[in-house]
Amino acid sequence: MNRFLKLFVPGLIVILVVVFVLFGLDSKSLDTSKTCTYQIINTYPHDREAFTQGLFYEDGVLYEGTGRNGYSELRKVELQTGKVLQTYELSEEFFGEGITVYGDKIIQLTYLSNVGFVYNKETFELLREFNYPTAGWGITNDGKQLIMSDGTQKLYFLDTETFQQVRQIEVYDRGVSVWGLNELEYVEGQIYANVWPTERIARISPKTGRVISWIDMRGLLTGQDYAMQVDVLNGIAYDNEKGRLFVTGKHWPKLFEIKLVPAK
Repeated sequence: MNRFLKLFVPGLIVILVVVFVLFGLDSKSLDTSKTCTYQIINTYPHDREAFTQGLFYEDGVLYEGTGRNGYSELRKVELQTGKVLQTYELSEEFFGEGITVYGDKIIQLTYLSNVGFVYNKETFELLREFNYPTAGWGITNDGKQLIMSDGTQKLYFLDTETFQQVRQIEVYDRGVSVWGLNELEYVEGQIYANVWPTERIARISPKTGRVISWIDMRGLLTGQDYAMQVDVLNGIAYDNEKGRLFVTGKHWPKLFEIKLVPAK
């Protein structure tokens, strides 16, 4: 791909995403019978400097991937305090994206470099790199395969050893493609996806790509929270043992444990 296309294509994708989100997924187009809201169960501190791109919970701690060139990191974070316990800094050429924990490894994507990284979960030692042909946005796993987003309406299922694509699905709601699929989490047989740049999370069937329901996340932050820079909702983590669901956003001062509530 020549230099012009490398610069042009990512911008075109962003424009298309915004168009699809604003005109295909506005509040009037959503089936309100399939929309949930939330109840805040607990609120925890979150590092305002973290441009959160990926989030994962396991064994009492959070693993977080952050973005922006020159600021991208892999982190281990204490849930209760938000204290960063361990870090791995990416080279300035990489814009870090989503992460997932698979077995004793952590897998992290990058935005436009077509490169992913595999780390030792305990030591953060970089074990290997792998390549993929699309942009990298979010990643999760269902215990058998990796599931990856690239900011479009597609989700890609990858082999956990070779990182080759096994299959793909297109995500839709009542026949309308859902673009902007970002950070992912696999929760009790469903794929949860932040939809950039909205305050909604889609709950997706991994078999068909159909949106099973929406979670309306508006109102999480207070006016005081907006007194300093914050960015979009992004970051979903699930505690499989206790059934706890956590969400946060880029440059957010808080991380929330929430309970889903069917809309009335």
